[in-house]
Amino acid sequence: MKNMFSDKASIIARQMLSNPGRKWVLRDFVGASRLSLGMAQGVIAALQDMGCLERIKKGPLSYTRLSDTELLISQWITVYRFSMNTIYTYYTPHTDFLKRFKTAVPADKYALTLHSGANLKTGFVNIEDSYIYLRLENWAQELLRIREKLGLKKLAQGGNVHLIRPFYRNTGFYGSRAVKGLRVVSNLQLYLDLYNFQPRGREHAQYLKETLQREGETLA
Repeated sequence: MKNMFSDKASIIARQMLSNPGRKWVLRDFVGASRLSLGMAQGVIAALQDMGCLERIKKGPLSYTRLSDTELLISQWITVYRFSMNTIYTYYTPHTDFLKRFKTAVPADKYALTLHSGANLKTGFVNIEDSYIYLRLENWAQELLRIREKLGLKKLAQGGNVHLIRPFYRNTGFYGSRAVKGLRVVSNLQLYLDLYNFQPRGREHAQYLKETLQREGETLA
């Protein structure tokens, strides 16, 4: 398996991390998840070789379970970078931009990430920039409508609003949820995005992890 952390392949890791105690069989990942049997087999085999999974052999009752969540996530962050996304940067003068944004864009079409999303859980980094994943049917047309509706300006350099076409087009929104009235990517995706990001990404990723642990939540 070339990359078990590619877009579609990563659904297996995401599902396992969201329910770490579950006993899994191949059919759990085929069909509804839009994975082929061959891809699912390849990803499971690769994760087993990595040492993240445990295979319990009981004939027709055989199953696989996640045995090392820390190892799985630590391997993931070695191959993923936030810069793999396509980022469109604009400027807004409005300090209440996110309030304006959520009234202009349907909740199923966006999710905050990086410091913008993590701060809703931690309040850790004082930053004015907004980082927002978008899920659009027709990217060029819908992005233009959003820009016009919100009055976003393209500067020669820099900006404070970053609209993101996700590298994880199929799975980036997996586990997204509402936090303080705004849609945010999963804790796992926040951690992945933050870990190798500058400025202060790794520091915030670690603080997010510690905050979740104190609150009894997981990185899933």
